[in-house]
Amino acid sequence: MLEWLTRVWDAFWAIPHIQVWLTAGWGLYVIGLGLWIVLQKREPAATLSWLISLAALPYVGFAIYYLFGPQKLTRHRLRRQRHRAALQSAGQDSENTELQTLGHATTGLAPMTARDVQLLVDGGAKYPALLADIASARDHIHLEYYIFEPDHSGTALRDALAQRARTGVKVRLLVDALGSSKARRKRFFAPLLAAGGEVAWFHPAQPWLPWRRPWVNLRTHRKIVVIDGRIGYLGGINITDAQDERLREDAYRDLHLRIEGDLVRSLQRVFIEDWAYTTKRTDFVGDVARAMPPLQPGPIQSQLLASGPDSPWEAIHRLHVGAIHAAKQRVWMTTPYFVPGEAAMMALTSAALGGLDVRLLVPKTSDSKLVTWCMRSYYDDLLAAGVKVYEYGPRLLHSKTLLVDDHLAIIGSANFDYRSFRLNFESSILFDDEGVAAMLAQQIEREFAYAPRVRNERAHPFFARLLEALARLVAPLL
Repeated sequence: MLEWLTRVWDAFWAIPHIQVWLTAGWGLYVIGLGLWIVLQKREPAATLSWLISLAALPYVGFAIYYLFGPQKLTRHRLRRQRHRAALQSAGQDSENTELQTLGHATTGLAPMTARDVQLLVDGGAKYPALLADIASARDHIHLEYYIFEPDHSGTALRDALAQRARTGVKVRLLVDALGSSKARRKRFFAPLLAAGGEVAWFHPAQPWLPWRRPWVNLRTHRKIVVIDGRIGYLGGINITDAQDERLREDAYRDLHLRIEGDLVRSLQRVFIEDWAYTTKRTDFVGDVARAMPPLQPGPIQSQLLASGPDSPWEAIHRLHVGAIHAAKQRVWMTTPYFVPGEAAMMALTSAALGGLDVRLLVPKTSDSKLVTWCMRSYYDDLLAAGVKVYEYGPRLLHSKTLLVDDHLAIIGSANFDYRSFRLNFESSILFDDEGVAAMLAQQIEREFAYAPRVRNERAHPFFARLLEALARLVAPLL
């Protein structure tokens, strides 16, 4: 076999002018792929990273970029705009703040109010509340999740949905085809489908359609539930035993929201847009609109922030940076993945250099060593500017929050990294309310008790510095 391969290799290189043809082919490959990447108009660092990496991988690089490179969903954006009018609702009459105006301009979602907001800590608080609300549903239940596992938690929710579907409640479940792949392989949702519920898969792989670019890197990371247009859920907790501390001692530490009031209309709109895009159906929108309760303004000023690769504005990213710049006393942030861009890093360090109380709470060890090294590569600059960095240790911290002063809070599914800001479909809520901010402040303060502060003189041997520096190089690609 080895002898045969050697003869083939020698025969290949004996082809006249083969080196010239290979060099010319590589040159055309680099030029063609380079033009494709440059025309994406991404940040210079990210563009150069892709160019250098893929130039070193002749031909194979094309497949890598085709599958995982930066992508824009123009078609998705147009379809979403066409269906957005179905649940159009007016915002509040009060004068909008600059942040609310920015949120409205970048998302198309007007500021709203909520009558009640509950902060649910961990799956042990979220899952029982969600199952109780599902049991009371009378018209429809809409759910959108990145991860829906076929385990104890997933089975309990599936059975609850199937029970309501058998009574005539319209159940529509949208799950990410990659994040929830285990449930798909086992035909896990068959009982729900048999009961009359509907299940759709966001961006499934379609290898039988090679002419269509697969959206491998563009996932729905949202965790949204809407029940009868009255009750909404949003946050960071997926449907999995890995986020239920009652079942696993190492379950993620996370936060979720239960909401009542007009803000639920915005959650409904985002779900309908994603469902219409995935299923290419809108025949249900009129029925959903008629089932919505009348507008009843509440005391809690709020605004849903939805972002994804179908919009160039990076709404959640902009609102984070804008809120940090608006701070007067403090900026507290929790995130499991901290890979900031230049604008975000500048905002945090400027706030700290300006004398504000800036604190960053991250997990001691992320679920990805590469991300952990990359996060720590930012510590030196943060600490030098006066940012207080804390590493949460008992479990993996998974909450995604931002607290500014005593009235602004952002809570949702978006991590503080490139992927959440640019590639994933995410949803967060901006609250301008002292009560919600106080609840979040109390929760973060409880986490500090289990999160040692990182000191300027932290142990930092050469090998650790090297790993962090190397991980930092691929930050735009994470």
